[in-house]
Amino acid sequence: MFIWGILKATLYLFIEMAPYLMLGFLFVGILNLFITKDLIAKHIGDNSFKSVFKAALFGIPLPLCSCGVIPTSVYMVKNGASKPSVVSFLTATPQTGIDSIFATYGMMGPVIAVFRPIAALLMGIINGILTRLGNIRDTELQSDNRISTDSYNYNQNPQKDIKYYFQKFFVYPFVEFLDDISSQFIVGLFIAGLITFLIPENFFSKSMISNGLLGMLVLLLISIPMYVCATASIPIAVSLMLKGFSPGVAFVFLAAGPATNAASLSVISKVLGKKITTYFVVLIAVMSIVFGLLLDWIFSFLNIDPLSQIATVEVHNMNHFGIFQSIVSGILFILLIMSMYRKFIQPRFRKELVVKNNNKKINIEGMTCNHCVMNVTKTIEAIPGVNSVEVSLAEHAAFVEGEFDVDKLQKDVEAIGYKVRYE
Repeated sequence: MFIWGILKATLYLFIEMAPYLMLGFLFVGILNLFITKDLIAKHIGDNSFKSVFKAALFGIPLPLCSCGVIPTSVYMVKNGASKPSVVSFLTATPQTGIDSIFATYGMMGPVIAVFRPIAALLMGIINGILTRLGNIRDTELQSDNRISTDSYNYNQNPQKDIKYYFQKFFVYPFVEFLDDISSQFIVGLFIAGLITFLIPENFFSKSMISNGLLGMLVLLLISIPMYVCATASIPIAVSLMLKGFSPGVAFVFLAAGPATNAASLSVISKVLGKKITTYFVVLIAVMSIVFGLLLDWIFSFLNIDPLSQIATVEVHNMNHFGIFQSIVSGILFILLIMSMYRKFIQPRFRKELVVKNNNKKINIEGMTCNHCVMNVTKTIEAIPGVNSVEVSLAEHAAFVEGEFDVDKLQKDVEAIGYKVRYE
């Protein structure tokens, strides 16, 4: 009964969220057709306030998590983007995306759905401007942290046939992007179900941490090291509000959780230097609290009950859901099952490359998503003597064939924030 209660609460949250998430995935495909790394790098190349603004604006709709945003940011750095612009992009992008905007609207209502991307935009701009005003020396990128100029040699002119457009519009959102967030989404949904089932309604409403600075500091300490994407953070934030936390406290989790995590911060430190990384974390922490307080004030000023905005259903009434919602939820469920198969089961059946002659298995720690795979793949492919490389996220390893300098491979991979380990 206990386990079924948790699963039922999780299921109802999933069905409620599924249509908005699927609609968001469709828009992810559309954005993927038109917004490229080259387009972004082209518009934010100079060290100006205009570039900082554009970087944040480009980042708002992009469906990139705090880990997935790193390869794009590194590519921007290698193509001449200014540090303030990259900081602006790193701040705004992970906090929201077209998929999470739709999901936020469906689960948390229009006020938070509008406030969230606006806050991410302003936080990106402020963070970029303060970095620029801080007069951070550009020589940091010329230190040992600098990434090899051979890395990130992306194919600039792929053949644009039907397969290309199918890959961009369908395969990326429903396979590659879904693989990046599926584990986090399922875990986040289960945590939300756990909170929903175990904790009584408004349990924290009278506590000292339900609102204000103290509650926000507690959520901040939890959020900063936690790896959660913008979409996966939504069901947890919903459950927190249902248990008595204010919208502002929940917003701190929605902002700081996706914007930072231990894995991405180590890579950012390699790309931009420790000094900027410190500024980055401190400013996100401070601004998350400031905008959290602002959100609480907005609800109070507009005299809106936050719980009236939250999507809730009677957990004993399955008839609440229509046929369309049930079908869409079923499709998303199948897609998630397929994603889990690709990530955790399929690799176990894949024949490991035979380690003979020049074939080597290189264990790589720190990869968390498909963007990490692309990150490592492009870096290894650029190393002289490498004939082929297959990077497995599930096995946290690269299978490399060719006559190449192993020490250079280790140096280049670790330069972009990952750890090479030999058995």
